[in-house]
Amino acid sequence: VNLRIMFGALGPAEGSIEAQVTKLAELQRKGLVRHIGLSNVTRAQIAEGRKICKIVCVQNQYNLAHRDDDALIDELARDGIAYVPFFPLGGFSPLQSSTLSNVAERLGATPMQVALAWLLQRSPNILLIPGTSSVAHLRENLAAAELELSADVLA
Repeated sequence: VNLRIMFGALGPAEGSIEAQVTKLAELQRKGLVRHIGLSNVTRAQIAEGRKICKIVCVQNQYNLAHRDDDALIDELARDGIAYVPFFPLGGFSPLQSSTLSNVAERLGATPMQVALAWLLQRSPNILLIPGTSSVAHLRENLAAAELELSADVLA
């Protein structure tokens, strides 16, 4: 179960999550919840949650254009906690840039495949859940895992 915190309208905002996480931890002790994750949270909220129970994943907005959690991803990786980027392809406005399009063209891929491959190669703790509405789109997303991006492309 991911607890999504909505203190801020445009992203994570500070505020205590102790009460909510404590309730989830109680459900976990009763065997009703196996794992607990946090979504749309700050570094302080993650620390607060980890004092109450084991946190297995953090789900925040992150993609090629929105990289506020760069350091957090690395910290979570060191602690064995998965990071699940939401809006990995930009959300309601898909990612667009000439750099992304040029790299995709050089690799014979779509820009969205390059964006997904970049995330997969960004850190071993990144777990992608890109949305899809068709089998063809699912296949396109899966093919992103086969792309090998060079160091200059990753940069």
